[in-house]
Amino acid sequence: MTVTGETLKAGGSAKKGGCRLCPRNCGAKREMEETGVCGQTDMVKVARAALHYWEEPCISGEAGSGTVFFSGCALHCVFCQNKEIADGTAGKYITVERLAEIFLELQAKGANNINLVTPGHFVPQIAEALTRAKKRGLFLPVVYNTGSYEYADTLRLMEGLVDIYLPDFKYMDAGLAKRYSHASDYSNVAKAAVAEMVRQTGEAVFEDGDEDGLMRRGTIVRHLVLPGCVEDSKAVIRYLYETYGNTVYISIMNQFTPMSDLAEYLEINRRVTEAEYEEVVDYAISIGVECGFIQEGETAKESFIPAFDGEGV
Repeated sequence: MTVTGETLKAGGSAKKGGCRLCPRNCGAKREMEETGVCGQTDMVKVARAALHYWEEPCISGEAGSGTVFFSGCALHCVFCQNKEIADGTAGKYITVERLAEIFLELQAKGANNINLVTPGHFVPQIAEALTRAKKRGLFLPVVYNTGSYEYADTLRLMEGLVDIYLPDFKYMDAGLAKRYSHASDYSNVAKAAVAEMVRQTGEAVFEDGDEDGLMRRGTIVRHLVLPGCVEDSKAVIRYLYETYGNTVYISIMNQFTPMSDLAEYLEINRRVTEAEYEEVVDYAISIGVECGFIQEGETAKESFIPAFDGEGV
């Protein structure tokens, strides 16, 4: 399947003249081996497909999440912890048929779910691969794991194929979004994207109705606390709670790790302090957030980032 305006016309997320899958609207003719802002052509590129144990407990469980890390990204955050795959350097080109096989292989390995990481620029191909795999017996819940710089129209192409959305909500402040992700429109885009995700999934459903069990359907919105950005973190959490109440789960993360060259961004060239993180968590509790996750212990480690060595591809 090629990513063209004609391919996506029905979904409303593209126009003639190249790829319009995401808000970058770069118009790259990816089917003609031209790379978009995401750094990819329309050939699926995957850096790793393996069991992953470091997601939220209701996603990873004990058996692990069957995680497929796609190469490329349209957001390009300056602090990206998966820079090796975000810039598209790591990974292997595969067919849609091979992607369908990978989903089934992860299921055979005992994965709790199929976890699609940064999938937005390959939505048409992934939709086709999931459709093929489901016809051959794929029954696991499908998780769509994204930075939320996504068109709602593109997400609609995944309706009926995705069970759980796992989006980031990185910033509320346009200045921060522009400085760190070159996307001053991030907040408005993410608001529309999350609204579409919640529309598709509704309230969270857990295995056997137990919130300590595996999630089977729903939306978990992640927010990574950045150094010196406590007030923006509060604004994100306030928006999510005022908009969705306890319909969505909010995952407040402290794992920011300054891994890349941040010489031009010295204000975030450090880890989040315990006091900063606790202030954000205390704020969430004070406004009534009940459904969520927090991180404890030393989660800000490079060891939590897997090797993108082509395993399982």
